[in-house]
Amino acid sequence: MSIVVKWGRERLHFALPPPSAKLGQLRHEIAEYTQLPEHSFKLIHAGAVMKDDSAPISAYGIKPGSKLALVGGGEPLPPAPSKPSKEKAPRTEESTISQIRTELDKVRSSLRPDVDSFLVALAPTSSAAKVGPSPTVLAPPPKPASAASSGVCTPAALAQEHVRLGELLLQSLLRLDAISAEGEWEEARRERKGAVKEVQALLDRLDGGWRARAKS
Repeated sequence: MSIVVKWGRERLHFALPPPSAKLGQLRHEIAEYTQLPEHSFKLIHAGAVMKDDSAPISAYGIKPGSKLALVGGGEPLPPAPSKPSKEKAPRTEESTISQIRTELDKVRSSLRPDVDSFLVALAPTSSAAKVGPSPTVLAPPPKPASAASSGVCTPAALAQEHVRLGELLLQSLLRLDAISAEGEWEEARRERKGAVKEVQALLDRLDGGWRARAKS
């Protein structure tokens, strides 16, 4: 379960906090990711500015899929200077592409099999497991690690598995978003765009199957 924060041209994905979580907690997570001072920007939801950081997010009607707008704050602050360390090799387009592919390979080998098992466990005889585009290549899971692939299909176990998989996919999207492709690196930008699209489609399949189960 996630929310989307629109910041200029960027669309940032964050895991949805519990309904009782304070707005200030969400603001802190956004500030930490964007490197903006916590009180330098405004958060807008449904056309209204959310001002009270001590109020729970449920008071503002924030729910899975909600879209927030981040206004103000200027550009992200540069990271604090780190201690001198061994000189790193300069980034190249090839090393950036390799970083993107490594992240995508992790999703394909570990998360996609778990998502497939989860969707089958949700509705083994219905079409819910087929929500969204079907993957063309399936990497066999190394060992059953998730509740669904282990045969544990109680409602509580399935709900916990849905949260786990959703958070891991969101973390992967954030890592891909953080990989910068320089101005002339067209191939790296295509690789990152394709990787983000594939991971987002997997997240959509996960959430689509969960919603279909809730309606059935």
